[in-house]
Amino acid sequence: MAVSGNTSSSDGAVSLTSKTPIFGQKLYVIIAITVIIMTGILVMIAFCIRRSLNTKRRRRMRVKHSSGLFPLVSETPETPETINGGSIEKTSKVSVFEKDDVRKEEIKPIIKVVESKIVNTNSGNNESGTSRSEGASSLVSAENLSSLGFGRWYGLNELEIATSNFALENVIGEGGYGIVYRGVLRDGSVVAVKNLLNNKGQAEKEFKVEVEAIGKVRHKNLVGLIGFCADGAKRLLVYEYIDNGNLEQWLHGDVGPISPLTWDIRMKIAVGTAKGLAYLHEGLEPKVVHRDVKSSNILLDTKWNAKVSDFGLAKLLGAEKSYVTTRVMGTFGYVSPDYASTGMLNECSDVYSFGVLLMEIVTGRSPVDYSRAPGEMNLVDWFRGMVASRQGEELLDPKISIPPPSRSLKRVLLVCLRCIDMDANKRPKMGQVVHMLEADDFPFRTESRPLRDTATLGSGVDVASQVALVN
Repeated sequence: MAVSGNTSSSDGAVSLTSKTPIFGQKLYVIIAITVIIMTGILVMIAFCIRRSLNTKRRRRMRVKHSSGLFPLVSETPETPETINGGSIEKTSKVSVFEKDDVRKEEIKPIIKVVESKIVNTNSGNNESGTSRSEGASSLVSAENLSSLGFGRWYGLNELEIATSNFALENVIGEGGYGIVYRGVLRDGSVVAVKNLLNNKGQAEKEFKVEVEAIGKVRHKNLVGLIGFCADGAKRLLVYEYIDNGNLEQWLHGDVGPISPLTWDIRMKIAVGTAKGLAYLHEGLEPKVVHRDVKSSNILLDTKWNAKVSDFGLAKLLGAEKSYVTTRVMGTFGYVSPDYASTGMLNECSDVYSFGVLLMEIVTGRSPVDYSRAPGEMNLVDWFRGMVASRQGEELLDPKISIPPPSRSLKRVLLVCLRCIDMDANKRPKMGQVVHMLEADDFPFRTESRPLRDTATLGSGVDVASQVALVN
């Protein structure tokens, strides 16, 4: 037994130290080299895996920070406020969020719009006492913009005098991006001066987009931009003064048991608003999407003519684009579901907001009212349910003393449903909305018809609601 054990041990020693065909190296050398190589490979694999995981983790954290993962929450609490004797309720803005494939499509600076036009102009001939914008667009002076037709340039001192140094008693409006003052210029003309709040550069962004969007636009249903002021960090916009408040005040303010807004006046306001939006969408190149259509942004003159205002959130879309991936912005209750969920913006988003506004005009109710019963808090859901249950006439604002003809009411209710179609591609264009609201001979049937015949009316909208209207 001892001999056998020694033989085995001896054989093992011989086999480990014996030479191999691989470069004549001994077996234990080959084994050692193999172990070292395998260890190196494993270390490299582990390093690559760890680096890949770290990269994915950083990317995930970045997406969570800047993508559309935030809930739609109010930016500021809703507080009642009295303006011109009418109690109104501020509607909070929807929180801003960005999509995963954000390329930082910030508002295109006005310098990019006009730089090519003024590159050969003599910018050295400045008037005495005028000041230039000290922002990033230092090549473009206020005088250049004025000479290109974007409105008159006003000095800060001139606007301070016009508004009594921005006195509190001259405040006629206030929003998330600025305060609007009533001002009287030296020539006696009355204007509205919007002092933009410089919150993280927001003043510069809104200043550029408003000048870019409506600086040279003139339409009877759009508030005209008269001029502007760019002095240091100050950014102010000067508009024509509309002397009868806004639609929100007249719908939800303390106007007594009978509203001055008769049915005919409401329809005049609705048609005027639709014409203004139709011009933005179909009469301009590039087209303009307002993005914040709501009752407080519809100003009224003494003849109840509607003028769409506040283009601080507007977006310009070229003819080749039907939508852009952008930050979702707007006012809670008016924002279309498709835009809120995907960030894809086109004029259909404004059409939805107009549909909610039209419901507001008809019913006298706010888009979201938490003081009402649970089934009535959301105007859109309550509206659809009432129409589906054949209670369309009960939707009418009780403050309207003389109700409209049933045919006229049904026409407007159907327009509302068409505008809030869940399929954005099935919503009408604003030009079509104008025609539908103005039409005297709207296609209604007096006799009942089967459900299948009504399918073409509202693809995407509750078909039962439309059946209730046409039957």
